[in-house]
Amino acid sequence: MKRAIPIAAPHGSAPARYAKPSADFDQRVQDALATLRAAAQEFAGRIVQATSLGAEDMVLTDLIARHALPIAIATLDTGMLHGETLELLGRARQHYGLDIETWRPDAVAARDFVARHGPRAMYASVDLRHACCALRKLEPLSRMLQGRAAWVTGLRHEQSPARGQAARRESDAQGRTKLNPLLDWTQGDVWHYIALHTVPYNPLHDEFFPSIGCAPCTRAVALGEDIRAGRWWWEQEGVKECGLHVGQRGVAHDPHDGQHGAAADGLVAEPIAKPSIVTAPTGARA
Repeated sequence: MKRAIPIAAPHGSAPARYAKPSADFDQRVQDALATLRAAAQEFAGRIVQATSLGAEDMVLTDLIARHALPIAIATLDTGMLHGETLELLGRARQHYGLDIETWRPDAVAARDFVARHGPRAMYASVDLRHACCALRKLEPLSRMLQGRAAWVTGLRHEQSPARGQAARRESDAQGRTKLNPLLDWTQGDVWHYIALHTVPYNPLHDEFFPSIGCAPCTRAVALGEDIRAGRWWWEQEGVKECGLHVGQRGVAHDPHDGQHGAAADGLVAEPIAKPSIVTAPTGARA
């Protein structure tokens, strides 16, 4: 692969901190691209990248755009995203000149949920947090995937123990093909690619937010914490759930998180590791 000349990353930025390619980085890029190219041909007109706008997903969007692959790109606007995430969505559209579909929860259902349980329901109980995720993520995701035969995610093995069991190509509960082209990439690979190609990314990553979801449910992590420790950190049960990841079949497991046992379009929960440090909910960044 012919490498671009990277622009020097600002001191203290996420690329400056994390960019460190593996010895076989170039091969990993070629493998990911080959997966995307083959899928675009196999599922022509019926494939979507379901992007959370996280670092991994921005790499995939860059590969799709850079190589003009006929893969639709779509994201979820839960109604509770950080302003920085929404700004990145607009910036990505402008940078790549691509339409990025935006899928939202049912407005009436979301309003009724808040009226019944309040705007901080996710802190009140695990069940209410799961219900909020199902409403704002699982249901619109099921609509996003309707009529599509395949979807692409930024899942990586090292993100959690459960994700370590995932395969590059899987079948979800509805029989759709799920593709995880970056499965074997390290965090260093992801950020090296971002620095190398000046890929747009969420500035919250510079503020020690490695995993970014809804604003009330995401905080920065401390040195030594698990990369997903900033998600639902107030929950102290031994296993947390990532509900937008589909229960896979066949060759082995995953955009986002939600309700344990949710029935939306057959989506089921995926366990993730418990954070190493738990703090009070006041750590959320508005």
